[in-house]
Formats: sequence, structure tokens, C-alpha cells
Amino acid sequence: MDSLQILENSPGITDTPGFEAAGIACDIRGNGDGRRDLALIYSKDVCTVAGVFTKNDLKAAPVQLCQRRLEESNGFHGVIINSGNANAATGPQGLKDAYAMATRASQNLGCPPKTLLVCSTGRIGRHLPMTSIQKGIAELCQNKGTLTTCGEAAAEAILTSDTRPKTVSFRFKGPSGEPLTLAGMAKGAGMIQPDMATMLAFFATDIRIESSLLQKLLNDAVDRTFNCISIDGDMSTNDTVLLFANGHSGVAIEDEHSALSKTFSQALEKSAALLAEKIVGDGERTTKVVELCVKGAPSKEKAEKVARAIANSLLVKTSWYGDDPNWGRIVHAAGYAGIGLREERLDLFYEETPVIQGGEPLFQNEPQWRSIVSRKRFKITLNLNLGKDTYRLLATDLSEGYVAFNKAEL
Repeated sequence: MDSLQILENSPGITDTPGFEAAGIACDIRGNGDGRRDLALIYSKDVCTVAGVFTKNDLKAAPVQLCQRRLEESNGFHGVIINSGNANAATGPQGLKDAYAMATRASQNLGCPPKTLLVCSTGRIGRHLPMTSIQKGIAELCQNKGTLTTCGEAAAEAILTSDTRPKTVSFRFKGPSGEPLTLAGMAKGAGMIQPDMATMLAFFATDIRIESSLLQKLLNDAVDRTFNCISIDGDMSTNDTVLLFANGHSGVAIEDEHSALSKTFSQALEKSAALLAEKIVGDGERTTKVVELCVKGAPSKEKAEKVARAIANSLLVKTSWYGDDPNWGRIVHAAGYAGIGLREERLDLFYEETPVIQGGEPLFQNEPQWRSIVSRKRFKITLNLNLGKDTYRLLATDLSEGYVAFNKAEL
């Protein structure tokens, strides 16, 4: 990682040479509040693109569009994104609207419609206000640029219940010392439980990477980052991660095992991990981030099953919110994961402080437990002592604020 330089105060996508971005307000929510809700990522150079999508059976129209276009070809110029309306559960009209967004943008950008992708996020079950969107697309394309403010506007326009934009950029060197860049932006604060990505995230690099290798690198990064977080156990209909590679630098990765491929892979995983952490840290009205590590499992799959049982337990999450080191709730949730735990083998730690060892509680450490779980971020390690596999998951607490925020979608 020493060769990777993180860029401070990143605007996101526009840090990568050859990429333009924009974000404008076109009142998709219909409340006239002037909030940005339409974004564009664009490269004049043709890009290869990799994508990872929700595994929800009810995929939103823009997800269907992206998957179809990536199956048909792999030469793209960009993506148009709207917030405030998911265009999900909208039937044939929703799919027509998604394609119409790409077509209208292509007319303004001067590229074929099939070279543009579409993403949406927001409320489910309502048709897009296409009159506002069609008008907004023309303004959006006119406003695109490489300025920092353009990247910042795009990162802001994709937000829904988020409280802040989420961006990241890394710079590193090519084989002959060329400066290379990977930048990204994401949104997500609720409906966060992955079976792939958990939200919307976009990455852009100026390296040329063939599509099959790009897809492999993205899959690997997603599995180790976005797939290892949970806020509320819900999986969206719109989850999408897209990685664009435009080759603007003139540098290509042709060998998966090359030094540059390994450096890029590190940059991608590090970028995704930072965005994933920002998503969990911005969970809807949550107050804590908990790093949960399940060790000593018979397999990675069983370690994950235990971790998710704990992380998604309402009893566990509410105890975290209440600063209560209720280890009994943790082990009972681990038990109903049903992987064959042995009580006498369990070791549990809050940070480095033992809670139970060999299944026996160490009550003399209770003051330390309470101090640890009162923090805004802390780590819990559960060693099953049944094998050698490990799974790490970032989770959150559950507050009254979360319930109040989500009890009605107005």
C-alpha cells in the first residue's frame, strides 16, 4: 500500500483524467426544494465497464437496463443517475423511462444511446417524472466538466437519506512512473445488507483494462468490502456498483499477475473499503459502527452466517445503542445461526478485553466492557474455536431515531 497516495478532500470522479461529471436539481421529488437529484459521469474516451448488481428478484428498471447492455457490448461513455425515485416496481413503463433517459442524454452528448448506462435510487413504486427529467438532462449535459465543483455536484446529486457525500481518490504510478488514478463516489445509508453491493457506487480509472479482467477485479473487491457491511438487513432493488476504465493514460493492464494489476487491485479494494466504511458510518439515524470479527469457523460461509446473525439481531443492535455490553444476546444470536457451536469453546472479546473464555463469563471485566461499548466505534471478536476461517463485518446499532425516520415514507 505504500505506493498508493490517497488524495485529500476528493471530489470523486473528476479526479480521474478524462472523466467529466455534473449534478443538477430538476425536482424529481416534486417538493421544489432545489436539491440536486440528477448526476452524470462521462468520458469522451470509450470505456470498458464492470458491474455488480443486486440479487433481489425484483430488480429495478435501471438495473435491468445496465445488465442487458453489459451483456450486449462493452464500450461505454458513461452513466446518468437520478435520486429521489428508484424507478423500481414500475413495470414496462419504468423500463421505457430508463431507456428514454439514456436516449435523451445521448442526444445531448453526441454518443450512441447504447453507450450510456442508467442508475436510479429513491422511493420504490412510483413512475419517474419524465418531463422534469428530460428537461434536466439537457441542463445536466451542458454543465458537465472536470472541475472539482463538477465532481462534488455529482456526488451530492446521488444522495437520498445520506447526510453527506461519499468520495475517494487514489493516485499511484505506472510501470514508467506515469501518474495513474482511481476515483469513486457512493451513496447509501438505509436498506443496507448486501448480497453484492448494498447501494450505488461508481469508480473511474484512466487505465485501460480488458472487460473480463475488470469484472474479476471488481467482483473480488466487492466481496471483501461492500459485501461485508450491514445496517438494517434489507437489500435494495437498485444496488449497483460500476467501474469505468477509459485508458486515457495510455497505460494498460494486460496481465492479471503483473505488478500494476496488483497495485490497481489494492487501490480498488482500499477505495471500496473506505466508501463502505463511510456508508456504515452514515447509517440512517444510527449512532455507532461496530466491527464484528468471527474467527475459528469451519468455513468462511459459516463464519459469515454467524456474523450476520449477530449483526442483524434487533436485540443485539438495540443493546449497542443502549451502551449495554449484553454478551448473552451476542452468543444467543450466534447459536441460532445453526452451524454447530460448542458453548465450552467460545471466546468473546470487546476490543482486547475478554468477555467469555471457554464459554465462561469474566464478570470482573464488566466495567471495561461498558466503557468499550459506549464508544462510537468498537470491535467485537468471537472465536468459535472450530476451525481456521474468519469473517469480518461492519455493522451498526439501532436507535429510536431509525424507527422514527423510517416509520413513514413521506
